Amino acid sequence: MKILVINGPNLNMLGKREPEIYGTTTIEEIEKSLSEYARSFEGVELEFFQSNHEGEIVEKIQGALGTFDGILINPAAYTHTSLAIADAIKAVNLPSVEIHLSNIHSREEFRKNSFTAPACIGQIAGFGKNSYLAALFCLVKHLENR
Repeated sequence: MKILVINGPNLNMLGKREPEIYGTTTIEEIEKSLSEYARSFEGVELEFFQSNHEGEIVEKIQGALGTFDGILINPAAYTHTSLAIADAIKAVNLPSVEIHLSNIHSREEFRKNSFTAPACIGQIAGFGKNSYLAALFCLVKHLENR
């Protein structure tokens, strides 16, 4: 089972960027924890991708068709602005889970709207780095039950 993990803009700055909101864990530490957790599931392989560019994220999603079984995606700020990413998720029709470190529903009003969540099978937000672990668990269980 191959799962693509996509991280959007500014997530490469985790650990430095607004630690009061996003914590002090880096994206590399999240990827390491996720990789270690993935080993608890038989046959699960992860590939990581981070970009600050919307078009690159769209192309990575499109390229997942026929290669990956599912997608974990933290679209970051593109959550609230990108119809292109939402349309790409819909186009490839791969089970996808939207992830957020912070609880976007308890923050500024504009963050409560997600263009990408309706294209996904679920959304996990507000648990810091554990949002990624929970999302992986949920996606693997969903894929196992298909």
